[in-house]
Amino acid sequence: MSRETEKQRWQRNFADLLQELRVAQTGVQILFAFLLTLPFSNGFPKATAFQKDVYVVALLAAAAATAMIISPVAFHRALFRQGRKPELVRFAHAMATGGLGFMLIAMVSAVLLITDFILDRPIAFLLSAITGVWFLVFWVILPFARRNWGDDLDDEEDDDPQVLAGD
Repeated sequence: MSRETEKQRWQRNFADLLQELRVAQTGVQILFAFLLTLPFSNGFPKATAFQKDVYVVALLAAAAATAMIISPVAFHRALFRQGRKPELVRFAHAMATGGLGFMLIAMVSAVLLITDFILDRPIAFLLSAITGVWFLVFWVILPFARRNWGDDLDDEEDDDPQVLAGD
């Protein structure tokens, strides 16, 4: 069984990260597009000052998430063919992490905006808090709690004679 080289590993990490960013980019762009059209809808003038403030937070967070999630593309263009893949992967990782943080803020703010518009404010705050916790569980708590999920399997595969023989 052949092991990948350092260069191949960085290339694979970059390809994996780009695929993850494609998924996140689609979600944040849909939210951003929705937020961009909202002020032009008929019901928006009825929004309270609080709702308009929440809207601005959601809009700016979605814009920040979009900028951070797309920024690895610009960084890649600037570093193209300079042999700096490790630096690019580290930068893209930091931007993806920051972008997801802003996306969390945008999503929770959007939920607060909509629920505050149609429900009583205490219920809107409760539902928004539940939404925030929900995102944190799936985006932070579970991934970090399960970082070593595959360790037992990797150990077993290394001891398997078929794996060692290259089958």
